[in-house]
Formats: sequence, structure tokens, C-alpha cells
Amino acid sequence: MKAWVFLAIAIVTEVSGSLSLKAAQSHPAWYAAVVVGYVVAFACLAVVLRLGMPLGVAYGVWGASGVALTAAFSSWLFGETFTPLMLLGVVLIIGGVLAVEVGSQRSRAKEDI
Repeated sequence: MKAWVFLAIAIVTEVSGSLSLKAAQSHPAWYAAVVVGYVVAFACLAVVLRLGMPLGVAYGVWGASGVALTAAFSSWLFGETFTPLMLLGVVLIIGGVLAVEVGSQRSRAKEDI
């Protein structure tokens, strides 16, 4: 459970850093938030891996969540387009991550036998 909390923090800070990167285009002071966001995100991701979560699962959930949340929030905050085709792409990414997670759980279950 602890690994999932750190993964959630990594996702939130990575998305914040990415959104801050867009904001920094017009207000350079936001670059500080970019650096902090990415440093905290990678530090939390390292903790997640130290706690034993498989890399494929951690990175998959982190990446897919980051793509989905960044696309949604950039649409809301910056007025960028979010088309039905983009939504389909996000759904496919999430489906792929779920497949990796299920496959990882089955693999670990076989190792325990």
C-alpha cells in the first residue's frame, strides 16, 4: 500500500511539473515548479521501486496516468484540444497498463507456487 501512495505522489508531481512547463512559456518563474515537480516525481518513483513494485507496473501506471491527467488538465487550464480520438488513445494506454499489471500479478503468483 505504501508503494501506491508514493506512486500517487510521483504522478501528481510529474503532472504538476509538466503543466508548469507549459505555464513557464509565458511566465519563466514557473521553471522552479518544473524542477521541483520532476525531482520529487523521480525521487518518489525510486522509493516505489525500493518498496518492491515491479518496474513495468510502476512505470506503466506512472506514464499512463501522467499522459491522461496532463492531457485532461492542459485542456482545462490552457484550452488545448482534447478530441475523441485522443480520448481513445488514453483509454488504450490505460488498457495496456492494466494488461501489464495483470500479467505481473499472474507471474508473481506462479513464482509463489
